[in-house]
Amino acid sequence: MRIEDIKFEQKASQRIYNDYMKRIKKATASLSKINQDDIYMEFNSHIFEAIQHRNNANEIDSLLDIIEKLGIPEEVLKPLIADKKLEQATRTFNPVHVFKALILNFTNGVSYIFFFVLYLFLFGFVFLIFAKIFYPSLVGLHIKPGSFSVFVLGIISPEDQAKNQTIEVLCNFFIPVMLLSIVLFYFFITLLLKLKKTINQKTLL
Repeated sequence: MRIEDIKFEQKASQRIYNDYMKRIKKATASLSKINQDDIYMEFNSHIFEAIQHRNNANEIDSLLDIIEKLGIPEEVLKPLIADKKLEQATRTFNPVHVFKALILNFTNGVSYIFFFVLYLFLFGFVFLIFAKIFYPSLVGLHIKPGSFSVFVLGIISPEDQAKNQTIEVLCNFFIPVMLLSIVLFYFFITLLLKLKKTINQKTLL
């Protein structure tokens, strides 16, 4: 979608406008193209409407007043970008978008830090997969036959293994089970994140 830039009579006004709109583009660069265009168009429209009603006021002074009221893009757009990024993340389930959305929303509540920690736990499963490749006899789901009092998911030392007489029950299925667990937990946590966003929106309404 092509958005027409505003043309000003004075070169100084044009430079100020161009610089301000570039800052908006830069501030929203992490969002989808549609969201970038929507925000750009909204700011552009505000400036266009306001400049049309400047009456006989000096063009450059009017533009500076308008920009001052709209605010510094890097600051005023922070909450909107964080919300849009979270919406994009919960819609696409893209890990990169999820990570960026959580980082942007850190200041919007402790719950987002909690979600970030949950996602970090998934890297523990990835670590166990690689550990299983290098130390197959020490990594896995270890239990003591006839008792669930000794239950270890992860790495167990040879001494503890001999002392507790544990056995690794998953064997060659350990890596596939870990991969499946990562996928299932990832989608489950992301759905919870989506639910939280929906609840937040209803609360605001």
